[in-house]
Amino acid sequence: MFTIGDFARHGRVSVRMLRHYDAIGLLRPARVDPATGYRHYTAAQLARLNRVIALKDLGFTLQQVQDIVDERIGVEDLRGMLRLRQAELEAAVAAAAARLVQVEARLRSIESEGHMPTDDVVVKSIPAVRVAELTATAASFAPEDISPVIGPLYGELFRRLEEAGISPSGPGVASYEDAPEGGGAIVVHAAVQVSAPLRGGEGHGVLRVLDLPPIEQAATIVHRGSMDTVLPTAQTLARWIDGYGHRSGGYPREVNLECPENRDDWVTELQAPLDGPAAAGA
Repeated sequence: MFTIGDFARHGRVSVRMLRHYDAIGLLRPARVDPATGYRHYTAAQLARLNRVIALKDLGFTLQQVQDIVDERIGVEDLRGMLRLRQAELEAAVAAAAARLVQVEARLRSIESEGHMPTDDVVVKSIPAVRVAELTATAASFAPEDISPVIGPLYGELFRRLEEAGISPSGPGVASYEDAPEGGGAIVVHAAVQVSAPLRGGEGHGVLRVLDLPPIEQAATIVHRGSMDTVLPTAQTLARWIDGYGHRSGGYPREVNLECPENRDDWVTELQAPLDGPAAAGA
């Protein structure tokens, strides 16, 4: 048998916790010395302790934990519950990491305020290009709404192209437009350049082959890194457009120049359509 201190060390819990579990009947000592009142536990009780801690970490109240363990929850059931909780925690960690990326991007945008780019932005014409595309709707143009939509959309696009025997002939081209239903929703066009016959279709989820129209005049800038961090680059472009007296002609296209496995090494050109006269020397 173990003293309460030894049992606490083996179970990686506090003595105070074991005393509380004893008081509420959740984990009674195997033996209590009638003379001293000292609690003693057996190694076999570690199994119950492990279940108690695991269920508590799943978010159950201590009363719910007691109801579950007293019904002798099986190892497989407990394993399934823990796996579910593990998935929930991993999703929460991923969401927190994504929010941190957006906070860092906003911070870089704030730090770059007041700095007018000079050599970063190039004005040029963009020729028409034939692409295959799939579309879907995102709740807004915020990165946290766009990323969960465009990533799976591209995965499905390349799967469909392979099934159709169509090989990409150039980089990916993402474009955006306001959704007809309004409310800030955005239609996301995930496309890639192809050499294939035109192919029509209506609605989201339909693979289409079409010619993207040319852009007579576009302000372009190259972003290096994950598109989750594009905000400072996009706002640098916006400041240039305003600073040189242009008017924005719509959402920028995003041309994926380099897309290695490590997203931090991506190279993407933003192509913002311009309305209005160009400033001298721009």
